Amino acid sequence: MTPTRRRQTRQQAAVAAALQEVQDFSSAQELHARLREAGDSVGLATVYRTLTGLAEAGEVDVLRTDEGEAIYRMCSTGHHHHLVCRECGRAVEVEGPAVERWTDQVAAEHGFTDVSHTLEIFGTCAECARG
Repeated sequence: MTPTRRRQTRQQAAVAAALQEVQDFSSAQELHARLREAGDSVGLATVYRTLTGLAEAGEVDVLRTDEGEAIYRMCSTGHHHHLVCRECGRAVEVEGPAVERWTDQVAAEHGFTDVSHTLEIFGTCAECARG
């Protein structure tokens, strides 16, 4: 049985639209603040629920900061990885064919099948490094 998707509310649409406007990863609190500044009355709990639902549906990427906070970004489809600036949060999507080969090799060596992985590389972007 296929789960039926519930109809999107005005608040959920506003959260998705706000996330679409952000180029880099953003926290739920940051999106909530953007919505409030724009005059949208969307509760923080709704922002969290919407982002969780979008992540579960595979429509957004989720990273954890060093502090453990979840940050979100609308991303392109297909498997990819990110370079993320620790200073400004700028993120660049990258492909990693060597990582894909290594993942397959390690899984096969240990008898694992149907594997998945995530890889996020954190550093300082050129603009922040120029400071």
